[in-house]
Order: sequence, then C-alpha cells, then structure tokens
Amino acid sequence: MKRLVSGIKPTGELTIGNYIGAIKQFIEYQEKYESYIFVADMHALTVHNDPKELKKRIKDIVALYLACGIDPEKTTIFIQSENMYHANLSWILECNTMMGEASRMIQYKEKSKKGDTTVGLFTYPILMAADILLYDADVVPTGIDQKQHVELARDIAERFNHKYGETFKLPEPLIDDETSKIYDLQDPTKKMSKSDDSDKGCIFLLDDVESARKKIMSAVTDSDNKIHYDKENKPGISNLLVIYSSITSLSIKEAEEKFKDKNYGEFKKAVADEVCKFLFELQEKYNEILSSSEIDAYLDKSNEKVRKIASEKVKDTFEKVGLGR
Repeated sequence: MKRLVSGIKPTGELTIGNYIGAIKQFIEYQEKYESYIFVADMHALTVHNDPKELKKRIKDIVALYLACGIDPEKTTIFIQSENMYHANLSWILECNTMMGEASRMIQYKEKSKKGDTTVGLFTYPILMAADILLYDADVVPTGIDQKQHVELARDIAERFNHKYGETFKLPEPLIDDETSKIYDLQDPTKKMSKSDDSDKGCIFLLDDVESARKKIMSAVTDSDNKIHYDKENKPGISNLLVIYSSITSLSIKEAEEKFKDKNYGEFKKAVADEVCKFLFELQEKYNEILSSSEIDAYLDKSNEKVRKIASEKVKDTFEKVGLGR
C-alpha cells in the first residue's frame, strides 16, 4: 500500500471548507493509502500566535479529525512538534536548497510584499519538504496552489540522492478536486479561510448551529433566482450547491434537480438545515472525545510509531552527510 502524508496548520479554527476540501478526502484516502496526517504546529509559528490559543487549537484539530471520521486504526495522526526529527531533517535539507529555489515560492513572494517577514516564512517550504521526505511519502494531497511545494520537495530529494546516494523517495502530488473547494459566503470569489479577519463568510466546525444558519441565510447570491452550478456566473449559488452536495453525498446534478423549482430562500434553508444537522452531530462526537483520555493515549501511541520511522531516516541522512562521530 502506498504511503500518504499531509498536515493542517492550527492557525485558526477549522472550517466547513477544511472538512469538505481536506478532511473528507482524508477519510476516503485512508481506504487506499497508508495515511500519516499531522497537525503542522511548527508551521504555525511563521505568524504570531497566542501560545494558549495555539495549544488549544492543536488538541482541537486532533479531536475534530477523529470526530469527523478519520479512523485511528487506519490513519496515524500525530503532532509535528512532538517529533524533533522534522526540524533535524529540515536543517540538512536547507543546506541542500538553493536560495533561488526558496525565493521563488509563491506564498513567500506574496506575503513578503506586505512588510517585514521572518526567516521562518522563507524556509518553511523546506520544513514542509522534511515533513514529506521523512516518511518516504508516495503521495501528498495538495491544491494546485500548493503543488509548487511538493515539486520543491522532489527537487531537494533528487539533488540529495544524486550527491549522497539513494535516500529519499520522490513524492507525487495528489491534486485536490477543484469542485471540493469551498468559498467565502460573503465573497464567493475567494476561498473560505480559517485565518480570515472576518468570520461572517466562514462556517467553523465549532460554530454555534444557529450562528451557522444565519451565515448561510445571509450568503451572497445573485438576482437570477435559478439554482444551477455555474462557478463563473453564479459563484454564490455554486458554492452553496457544493456545500449541500458534499454534506448530503448527493451529486451536483442531483442537487440541481432537487431544487430546480425552488427559490433561493427555500434552497438556503435546505442547505442550512443539512449543515446544522452535520455540525450538531459532529460537535457531540468532538465533545465526547475531548472530555475523554482517548486523545492523549492515541497520540502517545502514534508519536512512538512516527519517531521510530523518522529516527531511522535521520540517522541514515546524518551518516551520509558525515555528521556525528
């Protein structure tokens, strides 16, 4: 079975967009791949976080992963910072990465235009490469906007293998289905983001259900009053159709057929009903998991497993570059 590696940064509360665009895919992938999913908490440090809030979000993400249906018997969930080998390998890879390569990373180029940036923002794609290469990932789920980072990991791995001998597997990007992207309810031309300053267009997985209902009922649409998928001309309605389709497991075409004679108000109410039902059931499971000792016991077990894999890879890498006695 091929190995899959992926992670989510705890830089904000998880949204329904994270569920539909990533977590739901992880649940499907765990049937086909040996899956390693981590909380990328070290990556969160490229921006300032309140330490208490960050610690809470890290545990929240693990609880939500489990509540959403990621099976701990099929998927290894772990916390990046609890395995020191990520940082160890990242330094070796930094010393085998060219400045030009790192400076061409799109997110660094975009964010550095906004003002002062930390060195961490410049080097974090190399830490991301370490996250991937440490576990000999065959595939890495990624959006088209993040594909560049997987390509960088491949380039670094190939260079290292050429210099020091076969060490790292070259990962392949597993490109997300564009129709699984969820957009902001108030501005359906931009992706729903857990780190947005305003939460009016964003449904969080831990939102109060009535708050989520209000957000859907006030979602921006258009004046056409026809319910069909047309991302370019009807982005708001198309976004709601994707949300409804994903939550109910109906196809877009089936959802279009169901609402062909309905008005926007009736459609929004139906979407809100399904989302609120989903959130209520999810939050019940989340609270049950969070109040038990299940998370800590599971993380202790998974950390032991990933440290063993990672230590062997780092030991091999250190030996090849000549470190140690």
